[in-house]
Amino acid sequence: LNESRSHFGSSSVVRPRNRPSPLFPAMSREKNVYLAKLSEQAERYDEMANYMKVVAEAGSELGVEERNLLSVAYKNAVGSRRASWRIVSSVEQKEQSKGNADNAATASEYRTKVEGELNEICGTILKLLEGGLIPAAGGGESKVFYCKMAGDYYRYIAEFSQGGDKDKAAESAKKCYDDAMAVASADLPVTHPIRLGLALNFSVFHYEVLNNPEEACKMARQAFEDAIAELDNVSEESYKDSTLIMQLLRDNLTLWTSEGEGEQ
Repeated sequence: LNESRSHFGSSSVVRPRNRPSPLFPAMSREKNVYLAKLSEQAERYDEMANYMKVVAEAGSELGVEERNLLSVAYKNAVGSRRASWRIVSSVEQKEQSKGNADNAATASEYRTKVEGELNEICGTILKLLEGGLIPAAGGGESKVFYCKMAGDYYRYIAEFSQGGDKDKAAESAKKCYDDAMAVASADLPVTHPIRLGLALNFSVFHYEVLNNPEEACKMARQAFEDAIAELDNVSEESYKDSTLIMQLLRDNLTLWTSEGEGEQ
């Protein structure tokens, strides 16, 4: 399913650091940002996330470029592991269906390892968001950006969790998305890329995590139609991002509607 992938979201696991390590010594904010950009070009997203974690922990509010770098770093660090989790889970299920108990058990152990990495990365970015970035957000745009981000990472936790852990993560994700939606509705135009990205990801959450296709379609359709009505008023600098997310909303609507018809 499509979800927001624009700037709006090392081989080692991202780990909390209270003081600089030998690999990440004390450096200027500018140097950490530069190294984050370099890490992005080298596709070393775990290191990129670590550099931006240092910047985020410095205390002052992030600029637009900095928050985008933070989003890209963690989105890619967690994205590769989400893909790995899906593949390993699929293999595990196939081994179970074939009656290969030993292989299924091995796949299950490997899946648990990936889940541990996912939990750690999601926990790190959520601590940054809830412990500093969201409370310190100075404007509506940054508040929506960070609350949406928090909703996304709780959603990722809900994807692989079971039972009470899944319910707890889903509840936290919904609260973050609701908070973001309240601010977006008051402060951002319906064509704003961050508001559209929020509607896109929130609708995916309703569809995939809450198993509520009706609400997912309603939310996606409303966001798309509201934006279409105001398309002539979109600023030139955000037109490309806005229309891209609108296309993703429409693609999801088409998919969800066709799946709903197929089940009837």
